[in-house]
Amino acid sequence: MTPIIQLKDVSKYYNQLGNQQTVLDNINLDVFTGEFVAIIGESGNGKSTLLNLLTGIDSPTRGEIIVGGAFLHQMKPEQLSLWRCSNIGIVFQFFQLLPALSLLQNVILPMDFANNLTPRDRKEKAMQLLSRFKLAELAHRLPSQVSGGQQQRTAIARALANNPPIIFADEPTGNLDEATTKSVFDLFHQLNSDGKTIVMVTHNPTLAQATSRQIEIRNGRIFSDSRSLN
Repeated sequence: MTPIIQLKDVSKYYNQLGNQQTVLDNINLDVFTGEFVAIIGESGNGKSTLLNLLTGIDSPTRGEIIVGGAFLHQMKPEQLSLWRCSNIGIVFQFFQLLPALSLLQNVILPMDFANNLTPRDRKEKAMQLLSRFKLAELAHRLPSQVSGGQQQRTAIARALANNPPIIFADEPTGNLDEATTKSVFDLFHQLNSDGKTIVMVTHNPTLAQATSRQIEIRNGRIFSDSRSLN
């Protein structure tokens, strides 16, 4: 079975005041369709950098990154933007909703970029997504007018707008209380049950243990991988 995500000898270095800082060092990783992967580790060990590489937000210093058959390390920024829009969904810790747009408009936005549907169909699909996450009655409110949990559910709906096979999430519950954390995490489980591949960075050990695979990053390397223990 071919992995849906492959990293081959991936490293990321930064130069700071003439000194080379190694953030990720020789990462090799395969993720398969339908997995729910938690990337764990202490702050500053390279988890978010790894996620930025997997989503094409950042590029590796060396190595190959293949996601859904796309060779990200060979793509230009404009190509990566178009690829991200249609092939992956991204959920951030601080929601990253546009404050001047309603919840409905935020969910429609990725469909505007993809430009595959008529405006009427985009609105209908966005409303279906908001309804799925019990947000339909709030569709015309601004992000500032709803709770953190409602903003994060909107962000998940936005990530699903173009029906991507892979969802990446960077600390998606890190800014939420315990009850809301559980409800948001349950949504990710539902998406995984629907066949989505999910890669999530989290500091929460309880959430990590509830995923199908846990990968610990320590000092820029893969320290442990529960898949290799099975």
